[in-house]
Amino acid sequence: METIDNVRDVISLALILLGGLLAVAAGVGILRFPDVLSRMHAATKPQNLGLFSILIAVGLQHPTPAVITSLVLVVGFQVLTSPVAAHMVGRAAYRAKAFPKDQLMVDELAERIEAIEARERDSSDRGGAEAEADAGADRAAQRAAEDEADRIS
Repeated sequence: METIDNVRDVISLALILLGGLLAVAAGVGILRFPDVLSRMHAATKPQNLGLFSILIAVGLQHPTPAVITSLVLVVGFQVLTSPVAAHMVGRAAYRAKAFPKDQLMVDELAERIEAIEARERDSSDRGGAEAEADAGADRAAQRAAEDEADRIS
């Protein structure tokens, strides 16, 4: 039985070291990468893998139902929230024009946003209640276009 404990300890140690290295790599990437898209990648991928390896190590050391349940919940929340947070950061960076457009392989929102902005400019030239109604419809169309782009990505 002692041999199994030693093997489990060595595997846990390796997983914790791997998790720590990945977390450090994520931090260094956030600090050193030149643009928002690269930093966003560094903030999500290695950080998640590092966390998962540390949680597996904890599960190996304490394989009780309560601990395993807690670890599964932590993994579930991380899997659900990390992509959403990265998506929101990317969306905010896109709207703020915080990176060169030539970095994008595909830009699905550019044409739709340009069309909506052109309609808003046209409607502002007309003025009055009619322009407000058109602007409201344009904002709704822009939100629908962004939602569709979110669904696609």
